Amino acid sequence: MNAGKPGSRSVLRTGFWLSLSLAALTFVTFAVAMTAVPKSGPFCTGGCLEYPYLDSLAYYPGDYYWMFLAMFQITVWLVWMIALHFTAPEEKRIFSFTGVGLSLVAATVLYADYYLQLAVVPVSLMKGETDGIALLTQYNDHGIFIALEELGYLLMSLSLFCMALIFSRKSPVEKNLKRILALPFILTIVSLVAFLVRYGLDRSYRFEVAAISFNWLVLILAGVMAAVYFRRRWKCLRE
Repeated sequence: MNAGKPGSRSVLRTGFWLSLSLAALTFVTFAVAMTAVPKSGPFCTGGCLEYPYLDSLAYYPGDYYWMFLAMFQITVWLVWMIALHFTAPEEKRIFSFTGVGLSLVAATVLYADYYLQLAVVPVSLMKGETDGIALLTQYNDHGIFIALEELGYLLMSLSLFCMALIFSRKSPVEKNLKRILALPFILTIVSLVAFLVRYGLDRSYRFEVAAISFNWLVLILAGVMAAVYFRRRWKCLRE
C-alpha cells in the first residue's frame, strides 16, 4: 500500500493500537489458560476425570474463563490481520489476502468450538442431558473440542505464514516480523509430525497444547514488533 494514499493514516494508527492490544490480550489469555490445570489426559497429576466426564460440572466456570478471553483475542487478531493486509505492497497482496482468508476460517472454527463449549456443555450437565457430552467436552482428550482447536490453530499458523511473505528484508523490523510470523507454522507442522510418529492417532491433547503455545507466544512478540512497524510508518506519513 502506498503510504500516501487516502485513509492510510487511519489504517496505520488503528494497526498500532491493535498490535498493542493483541500482545496484551494474548498474554492475559495465555496466563488465565495456564490456570486451568488439566483434569484428564497425560498431563493430569491427580484427581483425574474419567469417561464420560459427568463430574466436570464441578469445574465450571473456573476452567472456562480463558475461553471468553480467547474469543475476544481472536477478534482482535482477525482485525489486526486485516490491518496488515492494507499495508502490504500491491504485488504482495495475494499473500496477505490469502492470510486474511485463512484467518477468517480459523476464527470461525475457534469461535464455534469455544461458544459450543460455553453454551452447550455446562447447561446440558446441569439438566442431566448427558447423551453425547463425552464427545463434546473439553475434558475428553480425543474429543471434538481438541480436534477443532488443532484445526483452528493449524490454520492460524498458516495464515501468519502467508502474512509473513508481505514483509521485506530491508529494515530490521520487517525482517524480524517476517521471521517471527513464519515460525509458528514451521513449529506446528514439525510438532504434528513428531507426535504422529510417537503416538499415532492417540496423541491426546499434546499437539493441541503445542499449537496453541506456538501461536500465542508468537502473537505476543509479533504484536509488540508490529506496533513498532505501524508506528514508524505512521511517523513517516506525518513528516
